[in-house]
Amino acid sequence: MRTIKFLISLGIFIGDYFSRLVLRLLGRKPAATCVVLYYHSIPDDQKRAFAHQMDVVSNSTIPVPVQPVPQLLPGKRYSAITFDDGFENIISNAVPELEKRDIPAAVFLTVKYLGQFAVWWPPGTPERQQNIAPVEKWRQLPADLISIGSHTLTHPYLSSLSEQGARMELFESRAMLQDLFKRKIGILSFPYGDFNADLVDWCRDAGYEHVFTSMPENAFENGNVFISGRVSVEPTDWTLEFRLKLLGAYRWLPHAIFWKHRVRSIMGRPKNPCFGFSETLLKKLTARKKDFV
Repeated sequence: MRTIKFLISLGIFIGDYFSRLVLRLLGRKPAATCVVLYYHSIPDDQKRAFAHQMDVVSNSTIPVPVQPVPQLLPGKRYSAITFDDGFENIISNAVPELEKRDIPAAVFLTVKYLGQFAVWWPPGTPERQQNIAPVEKWRQLPADLISIGSHTLTHPYLSSLSEQGARMELFESRAMLQDLFKRKIGILSFPYGDFNADLVDWCRDAGYEHVFTSMPENAFENGNVFISGRVSVEPTDWTLEFRLKLLGAYRWLPHAIFWKHRVRSIMGRPKNPCFGFSETLLKKLTARKKDFV
């Protein structure tokens, strides 16, 4: 499946390349693009691979922070780096490489697990045995380079909670982070990429300025948009695979997922409950984002 995704994305990239080339030959600038990447853990043995990826980010795109929403200029390629959960190895292995290249990043913290193990990861995965860094270590990072956002209180599937429970995860995580860091917290990423229209509205009620999903699509195309997708990356990605993700060639995946769920629905087969954003994805592709702007 990974190889199939790679080959389709390579085709998308080739099409993009010639499309942008034709526009330039006609004296027109292609539309700006921005891809928000998200990582989880950066283990010691993957630090060098991560550093190489950051070289690619610096050389191929203009790195920008996710807050405030950047203004994109036509003809330019942008990128943004984010991390979910808040593993301690982000501080030891990723942040030094970001600082060397002056690449801004955002870290979304699971507030009630600061200084503890990431128990929501499946048994047997390396991440389950890794620490979430304590708040003292996050406070030591340069605030002008590393933004802090919420990844909720306890990393639940938010759509499975009652309204009261979901609002508590959204509201209290932001309030606690603001108290811990003595600064405004305006961004959130949904655990497991699990969200729906109600959750987006409750994020607005909680005071967030921008929220992020795990849908692999280009971001910030509309400066007024409230919700943006991101592309999952790992230091172990193939070199060309990473470049394709960085340059937006994996943006076809939400459409493929849409049709997969449409076929499953027609056949009467239940949706995968672990694929948390499928409900909103259907709305998003049919309503053309009107509920999320």
